[in-house]
Amino acid sequence: MCLNLMGHLCLRSYQHSVPISITWQDDSGDDDETTSPTDKSELHCTIKDLSLKLDDLGTCNDLIAKHGAALQRSLSELEGLKIPYESSEKLKAVNERATLFRITSNAMINACRDFLELAETHSRKWQRALQYEQEQRIHLEETIEQLAKQHNSLERAFRSAPGRASNPTKSFSEGSFLTPKGEDSEEDEDTEYFDAMEDSTSFITVITEAKEDRKAEGGTTGSVEWTSTDNVLDNTSLVPKGPPKVKRRVRIPDKPNYSLNLWSIMKNCIGRELSKIPMPVNFNEPLSMLQRLTEDLEYHHLLDKAVHCTSSVEQMCLVAAFSVSSYSTTVHRIAKPFNPMLGETFELDRLDDMGLRSLCEQVSHHPPSAAHHVFSKHGWSLWQEITISSKFRGKYLSIMPLGAIHLEFQASGNHYVWRKSTSTVHNIIVGKLWIDQTGDIEIVNHKTKDQCQLKFLPYSYFSKEVHRKVSGVVSDSQGKAQYVLSGSWDEQMECAKIVQSSPSSPSSDGKQKTVYQTLPAKLLWKKYPLPENAENMYYFSELALTLNEHEEGVAPTDSRLRPDQRLMEKGHWDEANTEKQRLEEKQRASRRRRLEACARGCGSEDEKETDVYMPLWFEKRVDPHTGEMACIYKGGYWEAKERQDWHMCPNIF
Repeated sequence: MCLNLMGHLCLRSYQHSVPISITWQDDSGDDDETTSPTDKSELHCTIKDLSLKLDDLGTCNDLIAKHGAALQRSLSELEGLKIPYESSEKLKAVNERATLFRITSNAMINACRDFLELAETHSRKWQRALQYEQEQRIHLEETIEQLAKQHNSLERAFRSAPGRASNPTKSFSEGSFLTPKGEDSEEDEDTEYFDAMEDSTSFITVITEAKEDRKAEGGTTGSVEWTSTDNVLDNTSLVPKGPPKVKRRVRIPDKPNYSLNLWSIMKNCIGRELSKIPMPVNFNEPLSMLQRLTEDLEYHHLLDKAVHCTSSVEQMCLVAAFSVSSYSTTVHRIAKPFNPMLGETFELDRLDDMGLRSLCEQVSHHPPSAAHHVFSKHGWSLWQEITISSKFRGKYLSIMPLGAIHLEFQASGNHYVWRKSTSTVHNIIVGKLWIDQTGDIEIVNHKTKDQCQLKFLPYSYFSKEVHRKVSGVVSDSQGKAQYVLSGSWDEQMECAKIVQSSPSSPSSDGKQKTVYQTLPAKLLWKKYPLPENAENMYYFSELALTLNEHEEGVAPTDSRLRPDQRLMEKGHWDEANTEKQRLEEKQRASRRRRLEACARGCGSEDEKETDVYMPLWFEKRVDPHTGEMACIYKGGYWEAKERQDWHMCPNIF
């Protein structure tokens, strides 16, 4: 009977039990961390169930005590009987064990009661602490948003203050020669500025008279003059675009008008690596990072022109203009390109009209890294491995491309190396999004030791400089300045040949600048106008519109075949988000399989993936110029395309 009763009580206790699970969640998602009334009611139900269990244990204890006492009485009665000595000793041992069992059961019940009281006490403390943290977080978010709005209002008030020029013009006297921006300028009341942290230029430029005028005045030139080879720099950017042999598309479907609160997603991501944050396609543009990298070739004609330069410093001017031109498409492009899948490729086979072949491959996923190789039939090759490092800082987003860019001209053997500058997206919380390029770029010709120092000036509240200004100096192998470069990264670049240089008088703060006397500037590069209706097509350039156009014969890993990107381009954003999640889960499963295959003999998980995954068309080598490990094209892609043999390509889509 006692056993039946115990079984019934245990069954009742099991039926009333509620499983409690604690889940550790990554903060990279958009999970709502506030405690809802449902969570509180569930907690109360759990405490109630624990109380019921304690009552059941108390009932069991009473039954054990009752039947234990009866058992001890029976044993005592047996001890009073005349039984053999051995049997009496055994009865005493049984009686002692029964007593110990009753004491143990009482201790268990007391411990359970103490645990329940402790759980009730601490649960109330935890609830109060959690509620306090939630209130503090909400208050902090509201404060940050209010500060951002006040900051924006102060900026508008400052720019509209009387006596402040809205569009100051500049001459070539401060290392820049640009026409002032007209009414088509994109700056408006939502544009944000910030202080420049150092002087805008370290030199002053003065335009000297033409050669004939100086001779008429009896003056002496005293330095370098324009030579016949300088004609290579004339009309560099005015290369006519012939009709393409293959008709390319000139438009894509208009961007849908979907509203989405960026701050609601980004507020949980401050300080985190952007590539590790799951983002919906609403923040993307229908191009992958590999295609954005290929866009750098839009002004390839600058390098085609540089092939014919007999002077290495003149060639450096064109290379510098090419490096700046790659930023011209970013001025309106605040959307994020798709992160390529590991092993994803993108080819640009345009030998007929552009005279080049380009191949990109995603060689690492964390950190995201892409290898790129370009061959031009005009006599130059370009290669790079770019790793994108990005951080969200609350009000702005910093994007730092890491890695060296190599450019080599076959005829002369001139080998140029440089690195990209930092891109910053501002007004993440409130206001109009805008992008800026800041930092210094050093271009080095490793054969001749010529150098070019380019400076991308940031926006400043109080500076009178032209917006998005770029200035620089080209020096020969002896360190003597030969050319002054000037312009803006979103419009044009010019160069002026230096006639002579001299130090200026010290300024009030004791700093001294170099004064360069130059000949009139020549235009190196000018941005192509955007296609009609570009504002509804993600501000794509003429080349960008063709990059995702379907082509036959490409590798099965090509970005053009990525389904979520294609769905987004067609305007099906909901389907694109679903497909994006499927592809990301497929990639995670592939990574798990690679790690399991290399579970023994490897270090950390990142080292495991680095050791296991091998790029298909590129291989790691030590760069002799930078001393860094970089992915270099090992060949075979274009031969595989010729044979249409893609059996070695992974199934990533």
